[in-house]
Amino acid sequence: MIEIIIAVAVLIIILSLIIIIYGNRFHFAIIKIDEAESNLDVLLLRKLDLLERTVPIIKKELKLEEFLSDMATIEEANLNHFQLNELLRTEYATLFKTLDDNEKLFKSESLNRILRDLNDNEEAIIGSIKFYNDNVVIFNQLVSSFPSKIVALLRHYKRKEFYSDEDKEMYEILGE
Repeated sequence: MIEIIIAVAVLIIILSLIIIIYGNRFHFAIIKIDEAESNLDVLLLRKLDLLERTVPIIKKELKLEEFLSDMATIEEANLNHFQLNELLRTEYATLFKTLDDNEKLFKSESLNRILRDLNDNEEAIIGSIKFYNDNVVIFNQLVSSFPSKIVALLRHYKRKEFYSDEDKEMYEILGE
């Protein structure tokens, strides 16, 4: 009888340790993902601001009535950071296509300062997206592998979305 009680106690201790260890791993991954999302939110808002600052300069130099017209609706729309990133990426590409087509715009010192800031911001966004995706890979591996899958089921954790398809493909190759 004592052997059964000891076996049950050992089993409970082992399960408790598994839940604690993998719960902490999940918690750590969630903290890092939240940190990356916060950084991305700040960087994306900065990118939005910088893109908005280019509009009056380009409109004035090229004598345009409209330029980056979707910028006005971005702030009113309730977009998550994935949607905001895609929309800003499109506007960013439009800006650089316009710059390529109109070399005279590079004569504006204020525009050149904004473009340098945009370039620095874009590099920071790329780094933050990599940090986010790396931590999502870790989180999703925890969600889908044993024994951490038990903790994921108990805490109702679901797989998270990636920012880019390349990390998603890498995860699918490695994880599934």
